[in-house]
Amino acid sequence: MPHPLIDLASDVRAALDARAPVVALESTIITHGMPYPQNVETARDVEAVVRENGAVPATIAVIEGRIRVGLPDEVLDWLGTATDILKLSRADLPYAVAAKRHGSTTVAATMICAHLAGIRVFATGGIGGVHRGVETTLDISADLDELARTPVAVVCAGAKAILDLPRTLEYLETRGVPVVSYGTDRFPAFWSRDSGLPSPLRLDTPEAVAELVRTKEALGLGGGVLIANPVPQADEIPAADVNVLIEAALREADAAGASGKAVTPFLLSRIDALTSGRSLATNIALVRNNAALAARLAVALQITSTSSPPDHAAA
Repeated sequence: MPHPLIDLASDVRAALDARAPVVALESTIITHGMPYPQNVETARDVEAVVRENGAVPATIAVIEGRIRVGLPDEVLDWLGTATDILKLSRADLPYAVAAKRHGSTTVAATMICAHLAGIRVFATGGIGGVHRGVETTLDISADLDELARTPVAVVCAGAKAILDLPRTLEYLETRGVPVVSYGTDRFPAFWSRDSGLPSPLRLDTPEAVAELVRTKEALGLGGGVLIANPVPQADEIPAADVNVLIEAALREADAAGASGKAVTPFLLSRIDALTSGRSLATNIALVRNNAALAARLAVALQITSTSSPPDHAAA
């Protein structure tokens, strides 16, 4: 039975009933992550990429207090220009539902809603993490604790490069979250393929990642798996170039008094301006790349989950 607070799109419902692969997609990238019309164009393009790779896309948002899993074109269009849209994480998701508000879902909220709907794989751009200056602000994204508690595999291009990446990886290790870099020994940093940090783990095929996810579930460990998928080389902005721009954008954010949930959209917008749109093009490329891998993972996960386990008793 579907969750009473969730409305499933017909194609998502049919796929879940048939145990077919489904990939959850966030909506904050539409409302707070990209300008119009690139936000709507990217959302539709990413859904198409998921379909091309064998899965059903399920973009998630809260509309008038209902959790919508799978959005029609007219809702995507409306989200692209709407202004009264809350940015929802774990703390404010129940408020938006109870107060019958509109809200777009961050990584944490998308994971929660995907799990309630029975979806095991989620594709996003980059996760949140430990913010720079955390020793004075205590600003740590709810995404990290969500990864530790909610059993959804999250495919991303690493954590956003504006964050404190060494502390983000330390926090994830402390919370017991497997961090797997896909096809590389280096942890990617959103716009850049190499953050300068070694990856905790490496796997090279969707089938290998699916086996890790299935095994973690079988061990009863709870929580999700983070799959860090580097942006395609042709689309990346080298870390050395990005870091100079991040420092400039951080100074501007301080001067503007940006804080809390406003920091990330402010920084992304300023870096896009400083790169004359190059960072936005990279963002679009990496989201498409993550959607393709997430779909292939969802397909592999359905296969491994429905196959018979080996007969260890005979060994």
